[in-house]
Amino acid sequence: MKLKFKHQDFQAEAARNVVRTFQGQPFHDRLIYIKDQEKKQDDKGLFKDEVVQGFSNAPLSLQRSHIAENVRTLQIEQGLKPIDSLEGEGIHLTVEMETGTGKTYTYIKTMYELNKHYGWSKFIVVVPSVAIREGVYKSFTTMADHFAQEYDGKRISCFVYNSSQLSKIDTFADSNQLHVMIINMQAFNSSFNEAKNKVGTGGDKSARIIFDERDEFGSRRPIDVLAKTNPIMIIDEPQTVLGKAASNATRAGLKRFNPLFTLLYSATHRE
Repeated sequence: MKLKFKHQDFQAEAARNVVRTFQGQPFHDRLIYIKDQEKKQDDKGLFKDEVVQGFSNAPLSLQRSHIAENVRTLQIEQGLKPIDSLEGEGIHLTVEMETGTGKTYTYIKTMYELNKHYGWSKFIVVVPSVAIREGVYKSFTTMADHFAQEYDGKRISCFVYNSSQLSKIDTFADSNQLHVMIINMQAFNSSFNEAKNKVGTGGDKSARIIFDERDEFGSRRPIDVLAKTNPIMIIDEPQTVLGKAASNATRAGLKRFNPLFTLLYSATHRE
């Protein structure tokens, strides 16, 4: 049985409005950076430094005031109270969608649209639980053919963060194609406190790995490799991920990913 997905105008509008938020940003794909420098042995037995390249999202070229004006335009069109300026550190945009209206479909479509208009290709989806994480991953696989038909055969490479499969992080950084990592907040929030306090025991050992230097990962920290890609972060159910019950470690841990900007999808934004 093959599922067919119905086009919903409000989902397309939601994706289009996120794109319009960055109107004026030039298209720029395949931004190359130096991911690593490795020692490689040549055929004469000599070791030489070899540069390993990665691909990251191109940085924002817009001023914050320009983005704020784009947001104001959208808010006025929708009859919302317009903002005066962007608040806080970084850029955080809330997208309000009622439960059952297809948030996952909408933010997948938004990824495609941001890639189409601006060339951005690295995304990290943060979810509040393992159960939601598995549901989101299932949505990516189920909708893969649908979106490939919509976008000239282009497909998103998607994986779930697993501390025992760190090579997938290298693939994420090395790829110049649309790439998404899905991670639940428990996978990094407890580890941040331990890294900050230099505590080496207790807590979830698998959670600490993302902030640890790992021998099996070239003595690198996975978080550093991810941060260099300047990913766009999607927060699914931010009222749980970032709500009052969330620890400061969760918020601090998210900053360590060095996001280009953050999109928050929920029906019940608390802030």
